[in-house]
Amino acid sequence: MAALDSLSLFTGLGLSEHKARETLKNTALSAQLREAATQAQQTLGSTIDKATGTLLYGLASRLRDPRRLSFLVSYIATALEYVRSHPLDPINTEDFEQECGVGVMVTPEQIEEAVEAAINRHRPQLLEERYRFNMGLLMGEARAMLKWADGKMIKHEVDMQVLHLLGPKTETDLEKKPKLSKARPEEKDWRTAKDMMENGEAADQAHSLMEQLRGEALKFHKPGENYKTPGYVTTPHTMDLLKQHLEITGGQVRTRFPPEPNGILHIGHAKAINFNFGYAKANNGICFLRFDDTNPEKEEAKFFTAIYDMVAWLGYSPYKVTYASDYFDQLYAWAVELIRRGQAYVCHQRGEELKGHNSLPSPWRDRPVEESLLLFEAMRKGKFAEGEATLRMKLVMEDGKMDPVAYRVKYTPHHRTGDTWCIYPTYDYTHCLCDSIEHITHSLCTKEFQARRSSYFWLCNALDVYCPVQWEYGRLNLHYAVVSKRKILQLVAAGAVRDWDDPRLFTLTALRRRGFPPEAINNFCARVGVTVAQTTMEPHLLEACVRDVLNDTAPRAMAVLEPLQVVITNFPATKSLDIQVPNFPADETKGFHQVPFGPMVFIERTDFKEEPEPGYKRLAWGQPVGLRHTGYVIELQNVVKGPSGCVESLEVTCRRADTGEKPKAFIHWVSQPLTCEIRLYERLFQHKNPEDPAEVPGGFLSDLNPASLQVVESALVDCSVALAKPFDKFQFERLGYFSVDPDSSQGQLVFNRTVTLKEDPGKV
Repeated sequence: MAALDSLSLFTGLGLSEHKARETLKNTALSAQLREAATQAQQTLGSTIDKATGTLLYGLASRLRDPRRLSFLVSYIATALEYVRSHPLDPINTEDFEQECGVGVMVTPEQIEEAVEAAINRHRPQLLEERYRFNMGLLMGEARAMLKWADGKMIKHEVDMQVLHLLGPKTETDLEKKPKLSKARPEEKDWRTAKDMMENGEAADQAHSLMEQLRGEALKFHKPGENYKTPGYVTTPHTMDLLKQHLEITGGQVRTRFPPEPNGILHIGHAKAINFNFGYAKANNGICFLRFDDTNPEKEEAKFFTAIYDMVAWLGYSPYKVTYASDYFDQLYAWAVELIRRGQAYVCHQRGEELKGHNSLPSPWRDRPVEESLLLFEAMRKGKFAEGEATLRMKLVMEDGKMDPVAYRVKYTPHHRTGDTWCIYPTYDYTHCLCDSIEHITHSLCTKEFQARRSSYFWLCNALDVYCPVQWEYGRLNLHYAVVSKRKILQLVAAGAVRDWDDPRLFTLTALRRRGFPPEAINNFCARVGVTVAQTTMEPHLLEACVRDVLNDTAPRAMAVLEPLQVVITNFPATKSLDIQVPNFPADETKGFHQVPFGPMVFIERTDFKEEPEPGYKRLAWGQPVGLRHTGYVIELQNVVKGPSGCVESLEVTCRRADTGEKPKAFIHWVSQPLTCEIRLYERLFQHKNPEDPAEVPGGFLSDLNPASLQVVESALVDCSVALAKPFDKFQFERLGYFSVDPDSSQGQLVFNRTVTLKEDPGKV
């Protein structure tokens, strides 16, 4: 485990995996590099970038006297931090040396006082945990107070003062901590996250969620310190622009969620919503909902409404709803300015000529500025057909793509601007400039947009406008699912699903219709966390979050899917009894509902067997069962069969549960019930990766699960749910969690099974 940790640490410093493994073979070098990296992290208070890592490796490999390591690492880390925070200023030698601690003397008395202060802050916990307390915390706090103190002297002082406080180690102190059972890799840290989320008030709960959500965000820059981000490109205007930015925002964190209004949001978007809105909320900032409406051919009004509804459903309120089209005039003016600066040109290459990453340079790349200005104005006035002319920017992106398109001709009317425009900006042009206009501090994108980071920085700097920082994180995907808009449309066309909100899909509208609570989806996103690597999760982990929420929020009711009539021949009353059933049996303070109990009840057909197998505990000859919540036990007296030999009904007698031997089982039942339709859902696909040709050679449409939907048209449910509305949720005892479907009508309820009560072991 230690070797794996060191390998991860060394590759994080910028070493290749091969170089890191070679370093691990050298025990002395490994130890010095580990110590250097640890101290640098304490000094910088953040992760180490590759530039710092390279210097640390050079130091560790060349230093012959390890006693000087602590001293030199402090200088390296502090010097680099100083240079980053003064990217354009002439370096002031005196100021630089002062910042780096030149001439600073730290006395033993100062070290003693700093360590004593740190111990006093943690005294109760230290006395309780004794030598199991994390002593590194004391050293770190003392070091933070005395930046230039010798690390070994601080450690020695901590050891001495702790020994004085606690005395020598006892046998109990020397005992090893009991090892915790290891969870499956996919469940790592989930229990801890769940515990965090279940403790505290709502505000604390939101904070706990963000501790899970942040992941990579822990090393984000502070507003106005964009230049400290590795790879951020500065110009002579950067510091002035950042100063203006801070004057406008007041140092406030600003994020945005920028969906294209051409489809329905899915589970991956839920992660983006939680990250953007959640990061802003956790830092007392604001988040915009900005519709990237730059492609009128694919945009529909219903998608705008659905996206806004889903953001609100997840519990977030945008600071402001904006549209890329709000800024069309400004974007056009900037495009003209870009041409004037010689950074863009009008091109006549066709779309097929621009595809790929090795296309030849445009023959119009060096056309005169005045000519491009005239042609761009002609594009604006509708003098070119679609595809005859584009405006391209002069840059090469990370993936090798040359001169991305900034504007193209489209004659489709826009949903907001109508026929005002016939040229529309592309994502590569629009995104960063809209971020700049709204003074976004952290532009959070999924990993596929990393190839566009260079154009993001380049375009803002080419126009001398405020440049935000783009941060990329890994997408969230699920096994047994497809979320592509195009493929969902194919599923609808093939009749495999009804629409975008079919409960077998993983669109947010589908999950809502199936009965997934928004809190469960947010908790799932929090537990998954935010990392650079793409994450593909098992659906049962999402379902576990759903059960956690519904167990506490879905009131209980009773329903029977395969009814078997039972007649109680000695019913103890002349009319039906009213039975009080707790809404939540584990917490009766949450109230009760009333159901009738009469001489005719219905039970599940599977709760009776004439010839039971060994271990069967429900109703059989000579084996009575209890009826839940009634206080009565029934015993079989007669089996009534039809002409075909099929069991049609049972005749039983009843007795009070407290008058005889306790039955082996208690079963659910209904009396004077409502008839309803119940839809039972399973996975839509049979394989984990239905889009993988290696796993499903015939394509995802050939992988459909024929048993993904079972409709029970004449199920029975107790009358306590009679007034239920669409999306109301219940736990049907012993069956699972169910939600009222919008297809319900007066007198005819339709329920969707959200999840079963317990995870199916076969699905893991």
